[in-house]
Amino acid sequence: MNLGFIGTGKISSSVITGICTSKISFNKIIISARNKKIARTLKQKFKKIIIAKDNQQIIDKCDWVFLAVTPIVGEKIIKDLKFKSKQTIVSFISTITLSQLKKAIKVKAKIIRAIPLPPISLKKGPVPICPPDKRVKAFFDKIGTTVEIKNEKSSINFWATSGMMAPFYQLLSSMTNWLVKRGVKRDNAQKYITSLFLALSEDAVANSKKDLKYLVKESQTPKGLNEQGVKELSKAGFFKSLDKTLNSIHKRLSK
Repeated sequence: MNLGFIGTGKISSSVITGICTSKISFNKIIISARNKKIARTLKQKFKKIIIAKDNQQIIDKCDWVFLAVTPIVGEKIIKDLKFKSKQTIVSFISTITLSQLKKAIKVKAKIIRAIPLPPISLKKGPVPICPPDKRVKAFFDKIGTTVEIKNEKSSINFWATSGMMAPFYQLLSSMTNWLVKRGVKRDNAQKYITSLFLALSEDAVANSKKDLKYLVKESQTPKGLNEQGVKELSKAGFFKSLDKTLNSIHKRLSK
């Protein structure tokens, strides 16, 4: 089986790295040279990578084709590419719906939308897919945790929350910078903050059968530091602002 990637940005690079370090069986991965630096790096790192001369070559030679370009680029190029009905097409494009993809692709190929995130390079993290598909689920289960979604309208909720990845990293960066300003060496500050949030995330996963409100409550003591943190951020509208941003992203995706 040959796998093809149209688009070589961060997500493609992460998924390809996950695939190449997993037990997924494949012959070759054929990638576009849209981002020449990433494409060359992947080819140097993994023996089974081939850089295509153009996007049509990827489609002509691959059984599975992953669409990993921006929505603007996707709308521009997909309609002019000639797909095959026997192919499985997996789209990572956030704002192009299944009906729009079917119209642009023209042939009756299997089309799945998926939402992988950068930690997939470590074979970690959820991968929502819509509609459900046994083969695609089995594929992503080897490099992450597949979440099958029957209703595309419902899948938009997952796309929206994926927009919180960069804000999360910004939170870590801001806290690290706060420590640095107070004389902590950057290496130590960053190691502490990232290790802290990793431990908190793992604790949340270990307690995932409980409502997260339980962890919020259990991590506070009367008049303690965490109680102060929650109260002051709530008063400042931090969590309401989070809801507002998610609603805004959801609205954009729903158009």
